[in-house]
Amino acid sequence: MTVRVEKNGAVTTVIHSRPEARNAMDPTSAEELVEAFARFDADPEAAVAVFWGEGGAFCAGWDLKYASTLQGRDDPLGELDFPDNGGPVPRGPMGPSRMQLSKPVIAAVAGPAVAGGFELALWCDLRVMEQSAYFGVYCRRWGIPLIDGGTVRLPRLVGQGRALEIIMTGRKVPAEECLRIGACEQVVADGKSREAAEALAAEIARYPQGCMRADRRSVYLQHGLQVADALRSEWRNSSGMLTAEGLAGATRFSGGKGRHGDFGDI
Repeated sequence: MTVRVEKNGAVTTVIHSRPEARNAMDPTSAEELVEAFARFDADPEAAVAVFWGEGGAFCAGWDLKYASTLQGRDDPLGELDFPDNGGPVPRGPMGPSRMQLSKPVIAAVAGPAVAGGFELALWCDLRVMEQSAYFGVYCRRWGIPLIDGGTVRLPRLVGQGRALEIIMTGRKVPAEECLRIGACEQVVADGKSREAAEALAAEIARYPQGCMRADRRSVYLQHGLQVADALRSEWRNSSGMLTAEGLAGATRFSGGKGRHGDFGDI
């Protein structure tokens, strides 16, 4: 097994462990990660996941040693394309990159998250990077395209021009630059990414989850919509949570919770 799961209350940490390959992705790891995240999404006790690569590297991308064995095959990637009939989407070469979960995932990034590993970090909702960690489209030098969401998610985070420059040059993008341009949300000391990501996950997990997930879902649903359509989508998606959770929260506030900015016990 190259993937294991550790739980601490409502926080689930999914660990990819191929340190000898800097956590490069082979088919076994890809399948195990898909299964681990599917179990997390279906677990009623789990609220937030942390995705961490063991051994000092988040993920060095697609395993090129494995990829080299596909040379000469008519269909080296197999049946991975999106079906025309709207059926289930097969996993991407990097595993969970095509999954659309109902709960948030936080990437805890140490060392390289490059090529397909960069795409996996972009798949997560949030990214916590160590000071020496870095992103980069390193597959540029080998003629391997981004097919796990990199060309979709990176422009949405940092803007088209910046994304194109990073994608076309394939250069190293250090953690401090990632923070500056919006490619990550936190930079922490080396060796602290998992701890910081789990602390952030625990903070998110302590709030009413139905409302949090509805707001998260609205953010993704509004992509590509005109403002009026996006506002309509937000209302349809989230208004029911006012009754389900919001009124009870207002009652707690009326009873004295959360006064003077104290949210330690809500």
